[in-house]
Amino acid sequence: MTTHEKITLRAAKPGDARLIHRFVCELALYEREPQAVEVTPEILQVQLETEPPPFECLIAELTGEPAGFALFFHNYSTWKGRRGIWLEDLYVSERYRRRGVGAALFEGVSRLAVERGCGRLEWAVLDWNRPAIDFYEGLGASALREWSIFRLTGDALESLGRHRPPV
Repeated sequence: MTTHEKITLRAAKPGDARLIHRFVCELALYEREPQAVEVTPEILQVQLETEPPPFECLIAELTGEPAGFALFFHNYSTWKGRRGIWLEDLYVSERYRRRGVGAALFEGVSRLAVERGCGRLEWAVLDWNRPAIDFYEGLGASALREWSIFRLTGDALESLGRHRPPV
């Protein structure tokens, strides 16, 4: 980062839905799954207008230009008895990388976690994404090697959710 570049963070508003969608699409392309994006700017806008919204988002700007985002929401730790934050996505557009934007976003989410009394901040990283792994480890994070993330989606979710009697 040069001395004249200034990184600012701000909370996303409903009017940022198209920008967030652009970042989501760029991230999906980077993660080699551009066809997986189902969300639209219209859906994001409605969700950001909901009270409370299902997620929060920080937008990073570098000298006034949108450079990246961090999208997150609260979870809960039964062991700690406190809320936490799940960082769903942290992404910096390619032209703004290696200029401190990612670190500023991560620090911003970390600051919110501390201010809100959260017990932890968690996220997932693709095992092939060495630049991201190195970035997070450089900030002091460690991988939870003994845990595996599972996901139920699509037909499997629909089948299980519709065909089992309620408990």
